[in-house]
Amino acid sequence: MTEAHVLTEVKDGIGWITLNRPAVLNALSAQMTDGLITATRELERDAAVRCVVIRGAGTHFMAGGDIKGFHKSLTQEREAHLANFEMRVVRAHQLIYQLRRMPKPVVASVQGAAAGFGLSLILACDLAMATDDSFFTLAYRHIGLSADGGATYFLPRIVGERRALEIALLGERFTAQKAHEIGILNWLVPKDKLADETLKLARKLADGPTFALAKAKQLIRTSFDNSWDEHSHREAELLPACAATEDHLEGLNAFLEKRPAAFKGR
Repeated sequence: MTEAHVLTEVKDGIGWITLNRPAVLNALSAQMTDGLITATRELERDAAVRCVVIRGAGTHFMAGGDIKGFHKSLTQEREAHLANFEMRVVRAHQLIYQLRRMPKPVVASVQGAAAGFGLSLILACDLAMATDDSFFTLAYRHIGLSADGGATYFLPRIVGERRALEIALLGERFTAQKAHEIGILNWLVPKDKLADETLKLARKLADGPTFALAKAKQLIRTSFDNSWDEHSHREAELLPACAATEDHLEGLNAFLEKRPAAFKGR
């Protein structure tokens, strides 16, 4: 029986998604894409899940697409390969769409290589933590392709247009330190601390006022698409929605009573 290319676990309010092809550096396969679509859909709908973490099995996050598979398909079944190529990208983008609409915080926990779609996946997450020896490249240009997974949308919004063009057009490998410096990563940690620090971050997010965090995500995600006039109305609509929650009253009580708040996400 073939081992699942994606593993999913829910524990103490945290949904863990593990890319599970360590022998090939977790290269993206059709089965992995389908597994990620299913996992993100199920975690989105699971009320018990208050934070989602994406990580890679083994010593790497994701080394991009399955190059050997691409070559075999292109040389042996060229017409079918090209006919299905667009739908393969659309399928992968369904995953990105579900990640972006996820009302819960999504964290990328990264070690080793993050190339091609692996970098796209990190860019689509809300927050990213990586080991200080991890490395990155958009890579597509080396096999004569542009990019997918939303990289050309998210990258200029995170690092700026000129830096995004540098990363896409040259395809050079860059360090975790540079990724942190230009805003792709939020935190760098030693390799032996990644699991503990990821859990600590996920726990802090899962224990937070997740209804309010979802609204904050929604506002930030749409801010580049709206004028200030439009956006100010969205803020004026969503803040009162948060004010009506149990979490808001609990936060006020906890502040006045000088104790940690016990948020419930409603």
